[in-house]
Amino acid sequence: MPYHHLAIASRDMQATHAFYGQAMGFDLVKVEIARTPDGGWAKHFFYDTGQGELLAFWELHDDSLPQDFPTGLSTAVGLPEWVNHVAFGAADMADIEKARERWLENGYPVLEIDHDWCYSVYTTDPGGTLVEFCVTTGTFSEQDRELAHRALREDDLPFAKEPEVRFHKATSRPLHERGAD
Repeated sequence: MPYHHLAIASRDMQATHAFYGQAMGFDLVKVEIARTPDGGWAKHFFYDTGQGELLAFWELHDDSLPQDFPTGLSTAVGLPEWVNHVAFGAADMADIEKARERWLENGYPVLEIDHDWCYSVYTTDPGGTLVEFCVTTGTFSEQDRELAHRALREDDLPFAKEPEVRFHKATSRPLHERGAD
């Protein structure tokens, strides 16, 4: 079942738009501007991710809310960046390569990992949330399912094979940081 949208707060909507519109290639399709429950107001921006699902960002104008709130999905709750992240599906390895190159061209470093059953590229958005494009490259066997169910009850299980990891450094600053360069 597809999801309708995921909503995340942004403290810098211009940087968020530069990232999700340009570097991610998503289409800004809708904004809702409305009052918030405590007397402020907000803009709710919706991006079409390409498969009908939407990704939304809140630009909050509400004095009852903290003004310096953290926006990274993991770091806001005291976890390392890699824990909570948003993974978008890629159709194939060509899509992975396009995403990697688009991020690099827009000034974002890329972590590339072959997990042996899926292949991923990762970068961090301007709000501090790790984003990923991932393509499934393998199939799930009955052994995979059995191990997954055992892991619900047991901890003494074998570790996964160490993945192949590559890091690509961007050659320029992110688009939202370039200003009048």
